[in-house]
Amino acid sequence: MILEVMRAIDAAGLAHRGTVQLEDDEQREGLNARSLVLVGFSGDQGWDAFTASAEWHQGEVDALDRWSCRVIGGIAREVGAKALFPFEGPPWWPFQKWGLRAEAASASPIGILMHPKWGLWHSWRGALAFQLNLHAPEPAISVSPCETCEGAPCLTACPVHAFADAEYDVTRCLSFLEGIDGKRCMTAGCMARRACPVGIEYRHLGEQARFHMKAFLESQRRS
Repeated sequence: MILEVMRAIDAAGLAHRGTVQLEDDEQREGLNARSLVLVGFSGDQGWDAFTASAEWHQGEVDALDRWSCRVIGGIAREVGAKALFPFEGPPWWPFQKWGLRAEAASASPIGILMHPKWGLWHSWRGALAFQLNLHAPEPAISVSPCETCEGAPCLTACPVHAFADAEYDVTRCLSFLEGIDGKRCMTAGCMARRACPVGIEYRHLGEQARFHMKAFLESQRRS
């Protein structure tokens, strides 16, 4: 079964991001599942499929979310699962918690989960919830690259020091992005994220970087 699911994810141009077995105490309203298969982007895997879509070419608000709903929803119907999405809520599904269990991911100083291969350049676009137990390999155990990182450049690269304190200063970040000087991040991507030396070959570049920064800014304005 898991191989069938992985083939369907691959055929859609997306990445299989691991499997999570749910315990009884994790069930809640809207979720009656024993296994979750996470789906998303790894590096630029998934980006080409998205930019070939009607949602991309229509250029409407939340194009990536609408594409994710259509494509992952289609996979769910094909394999007999229920589709869940990180942008559904409130209440929000705990995708970061699931991601930590599904792969060798770990917390980073700037909040984005660190992956030993992809670095900070990955995301979860949805999950497939199954009522049966899917047997999948356990995620590899890996020491977080953040533990051996010298100087934590991600914490000092932000031009307005949005990560200088214990928590991410969203207001300071948004004020910068909306100003003239913020074009540096808006066109090339978050400078704090880009400062991370892990997975530099998978960094978002050009159009992909601009799209994600614009989408981030729009989502924060609405929140």
